[in-house]
Order: sequence, then structure tokens, then C-alpha cells
Amino acid sequence: MSFTGQSIFTGGKLLDDEATPIINAGAASGYHLLVVEGHSRCRGSICSRIFIIGGQRWRIYYFPHADGGLITLQLCLLEGSVDPVKAQFEFTFVQEKDKKEPARSRIHGEIFEFRGRYDHRQKVLKREVSEKYVKDDRFIIRCDVVVVREPPSMQENFTELLLSGLGTDIVFGVGGETFAAHRCVLAARSAVFRALLFSPMKEGTPSTTSVVQIDDMDAAVFKAMLGFIYGDSLPDENEGVLMEHLLVAADRYDLPLLRARCEEMLCNHIGVSTAATILVLADQHGCDKLKTACYGFLGCPANLKAIVQTAGFEHLQRSCPRLMKDIILRMLP
Repeated sequence: MSFTGQSIFTGGKLLDDEATPIINAGAASGYHLLVVEGHSRCRGSICSRIFIIGGQRWRIYYFPHADGGLITLQLCLLEGSVDPVKAQFEFTFVQEKDKKEPARSRIHGEIFEFRGRYDHRQKVLKREVSEKYVKDDRFIIRCDVVVVREPPSMQENFTELLLSGLGTDIVFGVGGETFAAHRCVLAARSAVFRALLFSPMKEGTPSTTSVVQIDDMDAAVFKAMLGFIYGDSLPDENEGVLMEHLLVAADRYDLPLLRARCEEMLCNHIGVSTAATILVLADQHGCDKLKTACYGFLGCPANLKAIVQTAGFEHLQRSCPRLMKDIILRMLP
């Protein structure tokens, strides 16, 4: 899919965001034309309209140098993104008859990374290059852009498979909700699911039409666990309580990678209101790294004094007196 667009500059007036319509297209490649009329009167920098290629908002800038000998052309990304935007681009001057040549789907040369809002790449040319294309005090700058998309990873493909529901052959009932999945994917990632779904020695192996009920688990936790099984990813809103439940689920279904990820994230959620509860959880599930992090936080007298007032500390006293002894011993000189 390609996109073409055109901006016209006349005299000495700059186009601005408010006065300029956004040309909307989600093409992965395309070109934009900056038409400069009144070339002889142009003394300052000019910019194109906003145009969209590859789902990104771009602008072209034209800067004539004060000495008159050089010009600078810039391609500018107007919005930042989490990951760098990789793109190839090429500036050319074109005649009127050539300005509607097809968009290029590929450009030979370097792939540039645009890493944030207003990040730009530029090309400096001798002014005499553009003079060759001036006609009736007018010239046209063409910028071809190809946004380079990374091929989807295997995790992304499997996540899409889960979300699409294609080929699912098992349904789980959890907390009043149902979740369709693929037996082979679950069995490949979890020895517990493998035994549940494929063990020849186990009576009552679920059929493709039955619903497997999962007790003692919240639907949101099961959904997050499925997401990790398929895509090695966790929800964006991974608050501490969800991570605690996911850690329990990871142990229950023998998912060591999920367990390690939850342990790592819980280390960053240790605070006055959570330290005692997380310590108990870490002890119950043998998470040594997480226990060490909790002990480190509790080793500060000010932190321990604040934690004593919490419900989590009362739970710690009742359920794990051995941990209380460890905390005291660690505070002794």
C-alpha cells in the first residue's frame, strides 16, 4: 500500500499545524511533494503539510543557507513511539511531468531509526542542484519514505492465534467466564497441562466439547496466564496483586518463565503495605530472590516500624513465626 500527497508553498508564508489539514493514510511506503512557488522570494525555511506514511506523522523541512550556496532538506517524525521507527527516505527534485511517478516500495541505502518526537534526518545539497529544476519561479521537492516493519515474532503470531480463536479445541471455565485455547500450545508450555490434557493413564481426560472448570483462580489471572503462555507477555497494568496471584498460578501449572517474571516484578512492588504479604508468598513458593529483597526492605528500622501497623504483618505473625525470627536475627549486629 502506498500514499502520495502534496503541499504547496507560496511566497513567504509558512504552513502551520492549525491551518494545514492532515492527510490521512496508513501506507507503509509513499511519497510527499513540497511545491515551492515564488522561489526567488523565498529567504527563510519552509515546511510541508503533515502527511502520514506507515501509520506515522511526518513533515518535510526546507532550509536555504544564508550564504546561498547550500540547502538542507529534513524529514521529521512528529510523534514519538515506544519503539524506534525504522525508515528509509530519499529526497529528489522533480519536474512537473515526473511528479506523479509511482511510489517506491523499496529504497536502497541506510535504514534510519527515528527515536522520538521531532527526531529528524537531513540531507545537505548544493543549491545549484535545485536550480536546475526551477521553472516559472517554481520547483518541486519529492520525498520518498519507506517505513520498515519488522516481521512478526513467533510470540506475536501465537498471541494472534489465541485472540482469533481459530482452531481452538479446549474451553476452560474460570470465575464465571470461559476461555478457548489450543491443547498443543498449553501442553508444550506446561507439564501440568500436558498431563491434564494428554495423559493416556488419566481417566476423564477432557474432550474437545467439555468445559474444564478451574477453581480457586480469578478470571483475570487465568487470562493473564494464557497471554503469557502464548506470547511471553504480561498485561500493561501489572499491579502487585495480579503479580502475586500469577506467581501462585505459575507454580500451580509449572510455568518457570512466568514464575521468574513475576518474582522479578514483585521485587519492584515491595513497600510498607506489601512487604509482609510478599515475604510470606516468597517463602511459600521458594522464591529466594524475592525473599532477599523483602528482608532488605524490612532491615530498615523505619520501614519495619511502619509495617508493624499493617494487616500483612499480623498475617505474617500468625502464619509464619519462623520468618519473624529470621527478621529479628537479621537485624542483630
